[in-house]
Amino acid sequence: MRAVFIGAGAVAVMCARILLKRGHEVVIIERSKERIDRLAEELDCGFIHGDGGTPAILREGDPDKTDFLFCLTSNDQTNIIASLVGRSLGFARVVTKIENPEFDHICIELGLEDTIVPSRTIGRYLADMFIGSDPLDLSALVKDEARVFSFIVRQEDAGSLDDLDLPEQSRVICYYRDGRFRLPGDDGKLQAGDEVVLISHSRNLPALKARWAPHPQPV
Repeated sequence: MRAVFIGAGAVAVMCARILLKRGHEVVIIERSKERIDRLAEELDCGFIHGDGGTPAILREGDPDKTDFLFCLTSNDQTNIIASLVGRSLGFARVVTKIENPEFDHICIELGLEDTIVPSRTIGRYLADMFIGSDPLDLSALVKDEARVFSFIVRQEDAGSLDDLDLPEQSRVICYYRDGRFRLPGDDGKLQAGDEVVLISHSRNLPALKARWAPHPQPV
């Protein structure tokens, strides 16, 4: 498989190193020529010098032959823009790193499904460890044909959960309002802007995405 990284920070380099050891092809896009020169001495991968948020540089990454585009710079806005450009160029899967959780909602609205917030993930893990619980990754719990899907409630969806008219084998797990976790039975009413998380059979994903996936934004 082939991965392209935008940004050569600690997370990108660590992931690239692991992928290379596993026999995958890696390309790193980095603005700093000095950083590239240093990394070239330890990583046997491809390098592209330039701004990974621009279409011209991203095309050099060869979208058609790339399985993952990881946008991992230290700037949230740069990562979001690079992700949108990468998606428009046809990268198969785009992963967006953000440090500010306030951008999480925006990423969902923009259709950036693979968004990671490292500080939040690590913080939750450590907090759970502190109270003696055994944190489990969601991917270890969702098995067989079960899939998790989330969407932002639009004005036409506001109201009772029962009015969502979900496909068969679909259930709302929880929802978030103003960043606060709520269970389906808390008040029974959805408001525009709520983030709903549901579990569904994998065959329902195309219909769910067609209904709630945001329209691509111009870049």
